[in-house]
Amino acid sequence: MLNVAAYHFFAVDDPAELARALREAATAAELKGSILVAPEGLNLFLAGEDAPLRGFMEMLAGLPGVEGLQAKYSHSSRAPFGRLRVKVKPEIISFRRPQATPLATGERAPAVDPPTLARWLGQGGRDDQGRPVVLLDTRNAQEVEYGTFAGALTLPIARFTELPAALEPHREALRDATVVSFCTGGIRCEKAALWMRQDGMDNVLQLDGGILGYFEQVGGLGYEGRCFVFDERVALDPALRPLAEAPDAGAAS
Repeated sequence: MLNVAAYHFFAVDDPAELARALREAATAAELKGSILVAPEGLNLFLAGEDAPLRGFMEMLAGLPGVEGLQAKYSHSSRAPFGRLRVKVKPEIISFRRPQATPLATGERAPAVDPPTLARWLGQGGRDDQGRPVVLLDTRNAQEVEYGTFAGALTLPIARFTELPAALEPHREALRDATVVSFCTGGIRCEKAALWMRQDGMDNVLQLDGGILGYFEQVGGLGYEGRCFVFDERVALDPALRPLAEAPDAGAAS
């Protein structure tokens, strides 16, 4: 089975109508998983046979406002979702900071691509100007238990909405570093980077494509363990193999 994770920020005038159309198309393609639609865009995790799923993604990328959609693909022996769910939400990921979206700022937060980050890690954790690089994990504590970047700053949060308060004690220590926020697929680290820059931290970048994008383009350089995913695969290793299918399945991560 082919699996895809993707999100895209764009203005959705009628989220309910877009959700209806996507449900119809995904059902016709016999896809399973989740699609979240909000006024700020969409977020999806889907699985299905290769050709129908790729056809659905091509259709989606052709919709007005969705040009430039970036998707992360992986494979599994079976669909990791029991059914298809399509929902309309206020946000594609709840953060409750209305300005923390490219729709409000007019542009994305500055980003670093996976090959560049891998190069920085390979040169002792410093960027091209010689500044120390601090990796900021914007995921919750449960996800972090499965794996994270070596030496990353992790926060004791259960929900993404708790990040601003949890980050506060670390702000002074981060002042002279290049901070790279990261998450599973990019949504949370993008919102977090936008909020931090709006809140005076102009030294923050987002990891473009998140951990899954890093695995896809670079592999596991600098990463320890696996990446938790919100479906029956539980977590993926740097080769994008599900936990249940990895050679050391069941071992501690």
